[in-house]
Amino acid sequence: MLFTSYAFLGFLLVLIPAYYLIPKRWQWPLLLAASYLFYAAAGIKFLAYILVTTVTVYAAACLMEDNLLRQKAYVKARKEELSREEKKAYQDSQKRIRLRWLTACLLLNLGILAVVKYANFVISNINGVLSAFSGAGRLSFMTLALPMGISFYTFQAIGYLVDVYRGTVPAERNLLKFGLFISFFPQLVQGPISRFGDLSRTLCEPHTWDGRRVSFGLQRMLWGYFKKMVIADRVLAGVSTIVGSPETYGGAYALVGMLLYTLELYADFTGGIDITIGVSEALGVVVQENFHRPYFSKSLKEYWRRWHISMCNWFRDYIFYPVSTSKPMQKLSKFTRRRFGERAGKRVPVYLSTFTVWLATGVWHGASWNFIVWGLANWVVLMASEELEPLYGKFHGRFRVEGKLWYKIFQVGRTFLLVCCLNLFDCYSSLADTFSVFASIFTTGNWYVLWDGSLLGLGLSMLDYGILAVGTLAMLSVSLVQRSGGIRERIAKRPYAVRFMVWYGLFLVILLAGAYGVGYDASQFIYNQF
Repeated sequence: MLFTSYAFLGFLLVLIPAYYLIPKRWQWPLLLAASYLFYAAAGIKFLAYILVTTVTVYAAACLMEDNLLRQKAYVKARKEELSREEKKAYQDSQKRIRLRWLTACLLLNLGILAVVKYANFVISNINGVLSAFSGAGRLSFMTLALPMGISFYTFQAIGYLVDVYRGTVPAERNLLKFGLFISFFPQLVQGPISRFGDLSRTLCEPHTWDGRRVSFGLQRMLWGYFKKMVIADRVLAGVSTIVGSPETYGGAYALVGMLLYTLELYADFTGGIDITIGVSEALGVVVQENFHRPYFSKSLKEYWRRWHISMCNWFRDYIFYPVSTSKPMQKLSKFTRRRFGERAGKRVPVYLSTFTVWLATGVWHGASWNFIVWGLANWVVLMASEELEPLYGKFHGRFRVEGKLWYKIFQVGRTFLLVCCLNLFDCYSSLADTFSVFASIFTTGNWYVLWDGSLLGLGLSMLDYGILAVGTLAMLSVSLVQRSGGIRERIAKRPYAVRFMVWYGLFLVILLAGAYGVGYDASQFIYNQF
């Protein structure tokens, strides 16, 4: 059930009124039923995957918390009898039990994710090695379909499980409420990856009708549909043409494709998140923001603090910190200090932990060497920037450019182009095509295609380019305005006639300029594949 389908809009037209008309104690069960109906629409057989994750994570969390409560009760009842050594030994033994539950559940659920998402990638690489030595592949590919949103709900479940193990959140004792946390339908498609401590505060609470809140939610959805249907789905035609024939569309075409794909990715992903947050807001549920004007970033490090925020925070909290503070890493740090000095001792654990994060990030994005290299390329740039930080400081001090408007614009433009180049790994299906196309930008002298009308042969007309230009300007303007406050709040303060013209006008733009119609095949959101 696509967000952009009539079925989804009909689904909401029934759900939202029913949600506020039924007794409040039945609101969260209705959301649970709606979430499973939404998921079943993608394939009833896929329900088995999300049910297995829900039940196993729920059971493991309860077992770990029960163990911890028994431990505390035992220690409290025998605090006068136990020596410090006996108390520590007992606590360590119980912690090992909890760790075994945690490990078993993680292996099960990550194993499911690995099999359905990465098994064929592994098989293809094994066959490649076998073919190189024996002349033929040996293993057959698996025919498992990828369940919708499996990476998102698996990571969300793992985050909850680790938080229960750490004792930062209590285990949810109601299986159905926990099931709603895992399956809440607006965020199943492409996130954000919510934390239990955040989402559970409003997910199962009773909500009364609030016209302003519902209106704001619908407005946020409308803005998301504008990004998706007017911008992302329109620019898709040009991107598909260029990316589909890398041998034909190199040089200036590749540069145009790189820029168009970056526009498509932003409009598609942020548009989908706008719809997610808007639907949730209309239901009274608070879902965290996932973007903070990422293309205004002045460095790649800042960009990753602003782009897909929930994913970046997840990798930081559940991979970077555990790896960097682990005993093997501490031992490595001490060894490096003794052999290579204090600076190296501090940097090596950071580099290795960050390497692990970006390798995992690349793998999470897709079963392809392109994504793995994309992740490692980000790591190389980030680590190089860290090492060059002292030189940047000297440059800024010597020429006094820090804080000047022209230099900020330069930093933003530089970061944007860097992100565009890294996005090439996402565009093409092989590393050979990616590097070949990137090299062609500098070696193929076909810049005349930028003004001789050749770009009209990419499946985009002058009208399309005009709509894209105006739409991009609209997104840029909204981002600039939001730097000093929410735009919906500002519009809400205007007279009714102005508010009506803004939102009804946006609706008409989507209706008239949206990329749909006879023969149009609505495209999935890009992050559905992840």
